[in-house]
Amino acid sequence: MSKIGKIPVKIPEGVTVSINGDVINVKGKLGELSYQYKPSSVEVKIADNQVSVNCIKDDYESSALWGTTRAHINNMIHGVSVGWTKELELKGVGYKVSMKGTDLLLNLGFSHDVIHVIPAGVKAETPSATEIKLTSIDKQKVGQVASDIRNYRRPEPYKGKGIRYKGEYVRRLEGKKK
Repeated sequence: MSKIGKIPVKIPEGVTVSINGDVINVKGKLGELSYQYKPSSVEVKIADNQVSVNCIKDDYESSALWGTTRAHINNMIHGVSVGWTKELELKGVGYKVSMKGTDLLLNLGFSHDVIHVIPAGVKAETPSATEIKLTSIDKQKVGQVASDIRNYRRPEPYKGKGIRYKGEYVRRLEGKKK
């Protein structure tokens, strides 16, 4: 039994949710998202200004998709009403970031600058030379872009240099002793 799947998702004001076959459409003030679910495994109902997801069969696939479908619907509703944000920070001497049109220009200590193309649907800002702020209505997309940027120079454990999520703790290791 899914603990998350049992909880109905409340629909806030200004957000409309519709089901067309096996596709759920969510429309809000920030945009529109859709998600295709498996009607053979889970059942999605809209009633009393909330969305409920029920498991149809008692097998592994249905129970796995029950909570996942509910979580996707909740993330879409939150995304079109409030939006999703990921913040990254650069640590290291000479590490900096700037905008080049809609793309990010990263100086990460390589012999060349790294240009990261921001995909459609994600907005990037650089409040300072060492901070990146990514916003989108799609949680998966903003998380993937943040992860791709972080993979250019992951935080290393000896000096702590690299790109990290804001507030991320990097466990430091003691260096070599003489």
